[in-house]
Amino acid sequence: MSVEVGQIVEGTVSGITNFGAFVELGKGQTGMVHISEIADAYVKDINAYLKVNDKVKVKVLAIDQDGKISLSIRQAEALKKSSRPADIDWSKELGGQRSGSFEEALSRFMKESEERQADIKRNRESKRGGGYSRGKW
Repeated sequence: MSVEVGQIVEGTVSGITNFGAFVELGKGQTGMVHISEIADAYVKDINAYLKVNDKVKVKVLAIDQDGKISLSIRQAEALKKSSRPADIDWSKELGGQRSGSFEEALSRFMKESEERQADIKRNRESKRGGGYSRGKW
């Protein structure tokens, strides 16, 4: 199976350098993951993220005329973290509360929102000093 740009494939880390990691994709194909494509965070030492013989999922970024394959672990991971509504665990998003209906969730939201607004208004009024009660007028 030959790899194509945009494809997500699984491979095995075959070598690590100070600028990236080489990943064996099978059928004699090897690609390179640049250090900037290892993780979302700054990667100072690749060895903190990868070891030789680790199995990794990579996204094929480019294949140049010489047959060199550019890969990304970071972009393959980003695709796994889908934000499609069907993939979101709404019970976690609602603070672990599982509501029976939309109306109940909306009612709870409105109540919490009104409480927050009242707290903000009380806080603002206390900082103003409550109006004319200071006797300056």
